[in-house]
Amino acid sequence: MRKIVIIEDDRRIAQNISRGLQQEGYATEVVYEGENGRQLALRPEVELVILDLTLPGISGFEVCRSVRAERPHLPIIMLTALSEVEDKIEGLSLGADDYMVKPFDLRELIARVATCFRRADLRQEQKTDDVWQVANLTVNVDKKEVKRGDVVIDLTAREFALLEYLIRNRGRVLAKIDIAETVWGLNFDPGTNVVEVYINYLRKKIDRDFDPKLIHTRPGMGYVLKEEA
Repeated sequence: MRKIVIIEDDRRIAQNISRGLQQEGYATEVVYEGENGRQLALRPEVELVILDLTLPGISGFEVCRSVRAERPHLPIIMLTALSEVEDKIEGLSLGADDYMVKPFDLRELIARVATCFRRADLRQEQKTDDVWQVANLTVNVDKKEVKRGDVVIDLTAREFALLEYLIRNRGRVLAKIDIAETVWGLNFDPGTNVVEVYINYLRKKIDRDFDPKLIHTRPGMGYVLKEEA
């Protein structure tokens, strides 16, 4: 039975989520404040965290940052009343796998939990000892290492995930909706510019000071990673 930790200070919401997930066959544990939630999420038997952002003690942002540093592959779904784009971007940049805004439909949350587990299972099944190269850009998926020529480039976990998706699909134009759903697990919101923000982050790190330029925009279509003549 897969164990899910719910870190939510609204007891009614937390218990409703817990009951709904238990009916789907999950084991759940509820915590109502940040520090105890953080400690519980670090236990190895926990396989997914549902995390509110506004918590007593330490904030959900701090919980996410701390947990992600120690358990980089633990699925985290942020559940919050904060609906500003900046809050979404900050939460996702800290490593959250998904983001839902209150009020929400419990059925949708359960569906997103199932999606996170499928994605986690797929990562476990996939071999990660492969190396991808375009021009003088090399991405070692196993070592999580990126180079332009002999220069090692430091990327955040989310930047690396985006670059990995681009290079695995090198030469293909990828729509924003496909990038968002694959890298962030989002039901794409046209008002969210998280894809553009992270494309710009990547360009600054792997393209700005190097030739040839590899990340290209196709107006109205999306982005492609390729060496152009």
